[in-house]
Amino acid sequence: MKKFISKSTAEGKITSPASKSMAHRMLISASLCKGEVSIICGITPSDDVLATMDCLRALGVKIDYSDNIATVHGIDIFNADPTVALNCRESGSTLRFIIPIALLSGKEITLSGSKRLFERPIDIYEKIGISFEKSGDDIIAKGGISAGEYNVPGDVSSQFITGMIFALSTLNRDSKINITTKIESRPYIDLTISVLNSFGITIHRDGESIIIPGGQMYRGGSFTVEGDWSGAAFMLALNHLGGRVTADGLNSDSLQSDRACVEYFKMLDEGFCEINIENCPDLGPILFTVAAAKDGARFVGTRRLMIKESDRALAMKEELQKFGGELIIEENSVTVRKCDLHSPTVTLNGHNDHRIVMSLAILSSIFGGEIEGCEAVAKSYPDFWNDLITLGIKVS
Repeated sequence: MKKFISKSTAEGKITSPASKSMAHRMLISASLCKGEVSIICGITPSDDVLATMDCLRALGVKIDYSDNIATVHGIDIFNADPTVALNCRESGSTLRFIIPIALLSGKEITLSGSKRLFERPIDIYEKIGISFEKSGDDIIAKGGISAGEYNVPGDVSSQFITGMIFALSTLNRDSKINITTKIESRPYIDLTISVLNSFGITIHRDGESIIIPGGQMYRGGSFTVEGDWSGAAFMLALNHLGGRVTADGLNSDSLQSDRACVEYFKMLDEGFCEINIENCPDLGPILFTVAAAKDGARFVGTRRLMIKESDRALAMKEELQKFGGELIIEENSVTVRKCDLHSPTVTLNGHNDHRIVMSLAILSSIFGGEIEGCEAVAKSYPDFWNDLITLGIKVS
Protein backbone atom coordinates (compact mmCIF):
# COMPACT_ATOMS: atom_id res chain seq x y z
CA MET A 1 0.00 0.00 0.00
CA LYS A 2 1.28 3.44 -0.96
CA LYS A 3 0.22 6.74 0.53
CA PHE A 4 1.09 10.26 -0.51
CA ILE A 5 1.44 12.90 2.20
CA SER A 6 1.21 16.51 1.11
CA LYS A 7 2.78 19.45 2.95
CA SER A 8 0.36 20.29 5.75
CA THR A 9 0.26 21.43 9.36
CA ALA A 10 -1.13 19.30 12.17
CA GLU A 11 -3.59 20.77 14.62
CA GLY A 12 -6.13 19.15 16.90
CA LYS A 13 -6.65 16.31 19.36
CA ILE A 14 -6.42 12.53 19.10
CA THR A 15 -6.84 9.69 21.56
CA SER A 16 -3.64 7.73 21.97
CA PRO A 17 -3.72 4.04 21.03
CA ALA A 18 -3.56 1.65 23.97
CA SER A 19 -0.16 0.46 25.13
CA LYS A 20 0.54 -2.84 23.44
CA SER A 21 3.28 -3.49 26.01
CA MET A 22 0.66 -3.44 28.75
CA ALA A 23 -1.94 -5.28 26.68
CA HIS A 24 0.41 -8.23 26.05
CA ARG A 25 1.19 -8.52 29.75
CA MET A 26 -2.40 -8.16 30.92
CA LEU A 27 -3.73 -10.72 28.45
CA ILE A 28 -1.11 -13.27 29.46
CA SER A 29 -1.63 -12.62 33.17
CA ALA A 30 -5.41 -12.99 32.78
CA SER A 31 -4.87 -16.28 30.95
CA LEU A 32 -2.89 -17.62 33.92
CA CYS A 33 -5.78 -16.93 36.34
CA LYS A 34 -6.93 -20.55 36.62
CA GLY A 35 -10.72 -20.76 36.60
CA GLU A 36 -11.22 -16.99 36.83
CA VAL A 37 -12.56 -14.43 34.37
CA SER A 38 -10.89 -11.07 33.79
CA ILE A 39 -12.10 -8.04 31.88
CA ILE A 40 -9.45 -5.96 30.11
CA CYS A 41 -10.69 -2.67 28.65
CA GLY A 42 -9.13 -0.34 26.11
CA ILE A 43 -7.21 -2.82 23.95
CA THR A 44 -6.28 -1.42 20.54
CA PRO A 45 -6.50 -4.23 17.94
CA SER A 46 -2.92 -3.97 16.71
CA ASP A 47 -1.48 -6.95 14.85
CA ASP A 48 0.98 -7.65 17.68
CA VAL A 49 -1.72 -7.81 20.36
CA LEU A 50 -3.96 -9.90 18.12
CA ALA A 51 -1.03 -12.30 17.71
CA THR A 52 -0.83 -12.72 21.48
CA MET A 53 -4.58 -13.39 21.62
CA ASP A 54 -4.23 -16.00 18.86
CA CYS A 55 -1.41 -17.78 20.69
CA LEU A 56 -3.31 -17.82 23.98
CA ARG A 57 -6.39 -19.21 22.23
CA ALA A 58 -4.22 -21.93 20.69
CA LEU A 59 -3.26 -22.89 24.25
CA GLY A 60 -6.93 -23.26 25.15
CA VAL A 61 -7.70 -19.84 26.62
CA LYS A 62 -11.16 -18.51 25.78
CA ILE A 63 -10.95 -14.84 24.85
CA ASP A 64 -14.00 -12.87 23.74
CA TYR A 65 -12.93 -9.60 22.15
CA SER A 66 -15.10 -6.77 20.83
CA ASP A 67 -15.27 -2.99 21.11
CA ASN A 68 -11.71 -2.92 22.50
CA ILE A 69 -12.72 -5.08 25.50
CA ALA A 70 -11.35 -8.58 26.10
CA THR A 71 -13.03 -11.07 28.39
CA VAL A 72 -10.42 -13.67 29.30
CA HIS A 73 -11.22 -17.04 30.88
CA GLY A 74 -8.09 -18.21 32.71
CA ILE A 75 -6.86 -21.80 32.41
CA ASP A 76 -4.58 -24.24 34.19
CA ILE A 77 -1.57 -23.63 31.97
CA PHE A 78 0.00 -26.96 33.00
CA ASN A 79 -2.90 -28.78 31.31
CA ALA A 80 -2.78 -26.72 28.11
CA ASP A 81 -2.88 -28.82 24.97
CA PRO A 82 -1.60 -26.81 22.00
CA THR A 83 -2.63 -28.85 18.96
CA VAL A 84 -2.08 -26.09 16.39
CA ALA A 85 0.84 -23.77 15.69
CA LEU A 86 1.12 -20.66 17.83
CA ASN A 87 1.15 -17.90 15.21
CA CYS A 88 3.23 -15.01 16.49
CA ARG A 89 2.94 -13.10 13.18
CA GLU A 90 5.71 -10.47 13.42
CA SER A 91 5.53 -9.86 17.17
CA GLY A 92 8.83 -10.32 18.98
CA SER A 93 7.10 -9.70 22.32
CA THR A 94 4.57 -12.46 21.64
CA LEU A 95 7.26 -14.94 20.60
CA ARG A 96 9.55 -14.34 23.56
CA PHE A 97 6.78 -14.12 26.14
CA ILE A 98 4.86 -17.16 24.96
CA ILE A 99 7.67 -19.73 24.58
CA PRO A 100 8.39 -20.50 28.27
CA ILE A 101 4.71 -20.12 29.19
CA ALA A 102 3.49 -22.58 26.55
CA LEU A 103 6.18 -25.10 27.48
CA LEU A 104 4.75 -25.28 31.01
CA SER A 105 2.29 -27.71 29.44
CA GLY A 106 5.10 -30.25 29.17
CA LYS A 107 4.43 -30.66 25.46
CA GLU A 108 6.44 -29.52 22.48
CA ILE A 109 4.99 -26.49 20.73
CA THR A 110 5.04 -25.32 17.15
CA LEU A 111 5.65 -21.62 16.52
CA SER A 112 4.88 -19.86 13.27
CA GLY A 113 5.49 -16.30 12.16
CA SER A 114 7.18 -14.10 9.60
CA LYS A 115 10.64 -14.84 8.25
CA ARG A 116 12.00 -11.66 9.85
CA LEU A 117 10.61 -12.67 13.25
CA PHE A 118 12.66 -15.86 13.30
CA GLU A 119 15.77 -13.94 12.30
CA ARG A 120 15.56 -12.13 15.64
CA PRO A 121 17.42 -13.80 18.53
CA ILE A 122 15.83 -16.41 20.82
CA ASP A 123 19.08 -18.14 21.77
CA ILE A 124 18.94 -17.00 25.41
CA TYR A 125 16.21 -19.58 25.94
CA GLU A 126 18.53 -22.29 24.61
CA LYS A 127 20.93 -21.45 27.43
CA ILE A 128 18.26 -22.30 30.02
CA GLY A 129 17.37 -25.67 28.53
CA ILE A 130 14.84 -24.96 25.79
CA SER A 131 15.68 -26.40 22.36
CA PHE A 132 14.48 -25.33 18.93
CA GLU A 133 14.38 -27.10 15.60
CA LYS A 134 13.28 -25.92 12.19
CA SER A 135 10.22 -27.54 10.63
CA GLY A 136 9.57 -26.03 7.22
CA ASP A 137 8.70 -22.39 7.87
CA ASP A 138 7.90 -23.09 11.53
CA ILE A 139 9.95 -23.71 14.66
CA ILE A 140 9.33 -26.50 17.17
CA ALA A 141 10.24 -25.71 20.78
CA LYS A 142 10.92 -28.45 23.34
CA GLY A 143 11.92 -28.59 26.97
CA GLY A 144 10.83 -26.10 29.56
CA ILE A 145 11.76 -24.07 32.55
CA SER A 146 11.85 -25.23 36.17
CA ALA A 147 12.18 -23.34 39.43
CA GLY A 148 15.74 -22.39 40.25
CA GLU A 149 18.43 -19.79 39.77
CA TYR A 150 19.28 -18.41 36.35
CA ASN A 151 21.98 -16.09 35.03
CA VAL A 152 20.68 -14.03 32.13
CA PRO A 153 22.30 -11.13 30.22
CA GLY A 154 20.35 -7.87 30.32
CA ASP A 155 21.70 -6.27 27.16
CA VAL A 156 19.91 -8.36 24.51
CA SER A 157 16.20 -7.93 25.20
CA SER A 158 14.19 -7.52 28.38
CA GLN A 159 11.50 -9.65 26.70
CA PHE A 160 13.38 -12.83 27.62
CA ILE A 161 13.41 -11.81 31.27
CA THR A 162 9.68 -11.04 31.15
CA GLY A 163 8.96 -14.44 29.60
CA MET A 164 10.93 -16.15 32.35
CA ILE A 165 9.20 -14.14 35.09
CA PHE A 166 5.81 -15.22 33.73
CA ALA A 167 6.76 -18.89 33.66
CA LEU A 168 8.64 -18.99 36.98
CA SER A 169 5.82 -17.18 38.79
CA THR A 170 3.52 -20.17 38.19
CA LEU A 171 5.81 -22.71 39.89
CA ASN A 172 5.71 -24.01 43.46
CA ARG A 173 9.31 -23.25 44.44
CA ASP A 174 11.20 -19.97 44.63
CA SER A 175 13.29 -18.80 41.69
CA LYS A 176 15.89 -16.15 41.07
CA ILE A 177 17.04 -14.40 37.90
CA ASN A 178 20.51 -12.84 38.12
CA ILE A 179 21.02 -10.23 35.41
CA THR A 180 24.69 -10.51 34.50
CA THR A 181 25.20 -7.42 32.35
CA LYS A 182 23.96 -3.86 32.31
CA ILE A 183 20.19 -3.90 31.87
CA GLU A 184 18.83 -2.21 28.77
CA SER A 185 15.11 -1.47 28.63
CA ARG A 186 14.90 -1.78 32.41
CA PRO A 187 11.52 0.06 32.49
CA TYR A 188 9.94 -2.82 30.56
CA ILE A 189 10.91 -5.21 33.36
CA ASP A 190 9.42 -2.78 35.88
CA LEU A 191 6.26 -2.70 33.76
CA THR A 192 6.06 -6.50 33.85
CA ILE A 193 6.43 -6.57 37.63
CA SER A 194 3.78 -3.85 38.00
CA VAL A 195 1.24 -5.73 35.86
CA LEU A 196 1.88 -9.00 37.71
CA ASN A 197 1.40 -7.19 41.01
CA SER A 198 -2.05 -6.10 39.85
CA PHE A 199 -2.88 -9.78 39.25
CA GLY A 200 -1.78 -10.74 42.75
CA ILE A 201 1.76 -11.89 41.98
CA THR A 202 4.62 -10.61 44.16
CA ILE A 203 8.05 -10.12 42.60
CA HIS A 204 11.06 -8.80 44.54
CA ARG A 205 14.05 -6.85 43.27
CA ASP A 206 17.44 -7.38 44.94
CA GLY A 207 19.99 -5.24 43.19
CA GLU A 208 20.43 -6.76 39.74
CA SER A 209 18.50 -9.89 40.69
CA ILE A 210 14.80 -10.66 40.48
CA ILE A 211 13.27 -12.93 43.14
CA ILE A 212 10.13 -14.86 42.20
CA PRO A 213 8.50 -16.57 45.22
CA GLY A 214 6.89 -19.92 44.50
CA GLY A 215 3.38 -21.10 45.28
CA GLN A 216 1.58 -17.99 44.06
CA MET A 217 -1.77 -17.77 42.27
CA TYR A 218 -2.85 -15.28 39.61
CA ARG A 219 -6.08 -13.48 40.53
CA GLY A 220 -8.45 -12.06 37.95
CA GLY A 221 -10.27 -8.75 37.93
CA SER A 222 -11.12 -5.74 35.79
CA PHE A 223 -8.29 -3.76 34.22
CA THR A 224 -7.81 -0.90 31.78
CA VAL A 225 -4.87 -0.51 29.41
CA GLU A 226 -3.34 2.95 29.53
CA GLY A 227 -2.38 4.97 26.46
CA ASP A 228 0.73 4.09 24.48
CA TRP A 229 3.60 6.54 24.71
CA SER A 230 5.38 4.69 21.88
CA GLY A 231 2.58 5.42 19.43
CA ALA A 232 1.78 8.86 20.80
CA ALA A 233 5.40 9.92 20.29
CA PHE A 234 4.81 10.20 16.54
CA MET A 235 1.89 12.57 17.00
CA LEU A 236 3.64 14.55 19.73
CA ALA A 237 6.63 14.98 17.39
CA LEU A 238 4.39 17.14 15.21
CA ASN A 239 4.39 19.76 17.99
CA HIS A 240 8.11 20.20 17.43
CA LEU A 241 7.74 20.53 13.67
CA GLY A 242 5.23 23.38 13.61
CA GLY A 243 2.05 21.59 14.69
CA ARG A 244 -0.31 21.93 17.63
CA VAL A 245 -1.39 18.47 18.76
CA THR A 246 -2.89 17.07 21.96
CA ALA A 247 -2.87 13.33 22.70
CA ASP A 248 -5.40 12.14 25.28
CA GLY A 249 -5.18 8.95 27.31
CA LEU A 250 -1.54 9.18 28.38
CA ASN A 251 -0.35 8.66 31.94
CA SER A 252 2.38 11.16 32.79
CA ASP A 253 3.52 8.85 35.61
CA SER A 254 3.57 5.76 33.41
CA LEU A 255 6.28 3.12 33.74
CA GLN A 256 6.49 3.06 29.94
CA SER A 257 10.03 4.08 29.03
CA ASP A 258 8.90 5.87 25.87
CA ARG A 259 7.34 8.70 27.86
CA ALA A 260 10.92 10.03 27.73
CA CYS A 261 9.97 11.34 24.28
CA VAL A 262 8.65 14.51 25.93
CA GLU A 263 12.05 15.31 27.44
CA TYR A 264 13.99 14.24 24.36
CA PHE A 265 11.95 16.35 21.93
CA LYS A 266 12.60 19.37 24.13
CA MET A 267 16.33 18.63 24.06
CA LEU A 268 16.24 18.50 20.26
CA ASP A 269 14.44 21.86 20.20
CA GLU A 270 17.38 23.41 22.03
CA GLY A 271 20.00 22.34 19.50
CA PHE A 272 22.53 19.57 18.91
CA CYS A 273 22.64 17.22 21.91
CA GLU A 274 23.43 13.67 22.98
CA ILE A 275 20.58 11.33 23.93
CA ASN A 276 20.85 7.80 25.36
CA ILE A 277 18.06 5.56 24.03
CA GLU A 278 19.17 2.21 25.47
CA ASN A 279 16.03 2.12 27.63
CA CYS A 280 13.70 3.29 24.86
CA PRO A 281 15.04 2.00 21.52
CA ASP A 282 11.61 2.17 19.89
CA LEU A 283 11.89 5.97 19.96
CA GLY A 284 14.95 5.80 17.74
CA PRO A 285 13.31 6.36 14.32
CA ILE A 286 11.13 9.32 15.34
CA LEU A 287 13.97 10.92 17.32
CA PHE A 288 16.27 10.59 14.29
CA THR A 289 13.53 12.21 12.21
CA VAL A 290 13.08 15.22 14.48
CA ALA A 291 16.85 15.60 14.85
CA ALA A 292 17.26 15.62 11.06
CA ALA A 293 14.61 18.34 10.74
CA LYS A 294 16.37 20.44 13.37
CA ASP A 295 20.05 20.76 14.35
CA GLY A 296 21.03 17.10 14.46
CA ALA A 297 22.01 15.01 17.48
CA ARG A 298 24.11 12.08 18.62
CA PHE A 299 22.26 9.04 19.94
CA VAL A 300 23.93 6.35 22.04
CA GLY A 301 22.62 2.99 23.18
CA THR A 302 21.50 2.18 19.62
CA ARG A 303 23.00 -1.31 19.28
CA ARG A 304 19.69 -3.18 19.46
CA LEU A 305 18.09 -1.21 16.63
CA MET A 306 19.53 -3.73 14.19
CA ILE A 307 17.43 -6.60 15.60
CA LYS A 308 14.03 -4.93 15.38
CA GLU A 309 11.46 -5.37 12.58
CA SER A 310 14.17 -3.92 10.35
CA ASP A 311 17.71 -2.73 10.95
CA ARG A 312 16.22 0.58 12.04
CA ALA A 313 19.38 2.68 12.02
CA LEU A 314 20.27 1.52 8.52
CA ALA A 315 16.68 1.89 7.30
CA MET A 316 16.47 5.48 8.59
CA LYS A 317 19.84 6.28 7.06
CA GLU A 318 18.60 5.11 3.66
CA GLU A 319 15.30 6.98 3.87
CA LEU A 320 16.54 10.23 5.39
CA GLN A 321 19.12 10.41 2.60
CA LYS A 322 16.17 10.81 0.23
CA PHE A 323 15.34 14.04 2.10
CA GLY A 324 18.96 15.18 2.00
CA GLY A 325 19.74 13.96 5.51
CA GLU A 326 22.84 12.17 6.72
CA LEU A 327 23.29 9.55 9.45
CA ILE A 328 26.59 8.17 10.71
CA ILE A 329 26.13 4.69 12.18
CA GLU A 330 28.65 3.23 14.62
CA GLU A 331 28.61 0.12 16.82
CA ASN A 332 26.45 1.62 19.54
CA SER A 333 25.70 5.14 18.36
CA VAL A 334 24.01 7.04 15.56
CA THR A 335 24.87 10.64 14.71
CA VAL A 336 22.31 12.66 12.76
CA ARG A 337 24.03 15.49 10.93
CA LYS A 338 22.47 18.91 10.50
CA CYS A 339 21.56 19.21 6.83
CA ASP A 340 19.27 21.26 4.63
CA LEU A 341 16.42 18.88 3.94
CA HIS A 342 14.24 18.90 0.83
CA SER A 343 11.32 17.05 -0.70
CA PRO A 344 12.25 13.51 -1.76
CA THR A 345 12.27 12.84 -5.49
CA VAL A 346 11.80 9.08 -5.17
CA THR A 347 9.33 6.88 -3.29
CA LEU A 348 10.13 6.24 0.37
CA ASN A 349 10.43 2.64 1.55
CA GLY A 350 8.77 1.63 4.82
CA HIS A 351 11.05 -1.45 5.18
CA ASN A 352 8.02 -3.44 6.46
CA ASP A 353 8.53 -1.64 9.77
CA HIS A 354 5.70 0.27 11.44
CA ARG A 355 8.01 2.74 13.19
CA ILE A 356 9.91 3.53 10.01
CA VAL A 357 6.66 4.17 8.12
CA MET A 358 5.26 6.43 10.83
CA SER A 359 8.49 8.41 11.12
CA LEU A 360 8.60 8.99 7.37
CA ALA A 361 4.96 10.11 7.40
CA ILE A 362 5.71 12.72 10.06
CA LEU A 363 8.63 14.14 8.07
CA SER A 364 6.60 14.02 4.85
CA SER A 365 4.04 16.33 6.45
CA ILE A 366 6.72 19.04 6.15
CA PHE A 367 8.19 18.22 2.75
CA GLY A 368 5.65 15.95 1.09
CA GLY A 369 6.43 12.38 0.13
CA GLU A 370 5.12 9.05 -1.13
CA ILE A 371 5.63 6.01 1.10
CA GLU A 372 5.27 2.36 0.11
CA GLY A 373 4.53 -0.36 2.64
CA CYS A 374 2.15 1.80 4.64
CA GLU A 375 0.11 -1.16 5.86
CA ALA A 376 2.91 -1.90 8.36
CA VAL A 377 1.38 0.58 10.83
CA ALA A 378 -1.26 -2.04 11.70
CA LYS A 379 1.39 -3.80 13.76
CA SER A 380 1.08 -1.24 16.56
CA TYR A 381 -1.14 1.69 15.53
CA PRO A 382 -3.94 0.66 13.15
CA ASP A 383 -5.63 4.09 13.36
CA PHE A 384 -2.45 6.00 12.53
CA TRP A 385 -3.56 7.26 9.11
CA ASN A 386 -7.03 8.21 10.31
CA ASP A 387 -5.52 10.12 13.23
CA LEU A 388 -3.16 12.00 10.90
CA ILE A 389 -6.11 13.01 8.74
CA THR A 390 -8.04 14.07 11.85
CA LEU A 391 -5.17 16.41 12.66
CA GLY A 392 -5.36 18.00 9.22
CA ILE A 393 -2.47 16.16 7.53
CA LYS A 394 -3.28 15.61 3.85
CA VAL A 395 -3.04 11.89 3.09
CA SER A 396 -4.10 10.23 -0.15
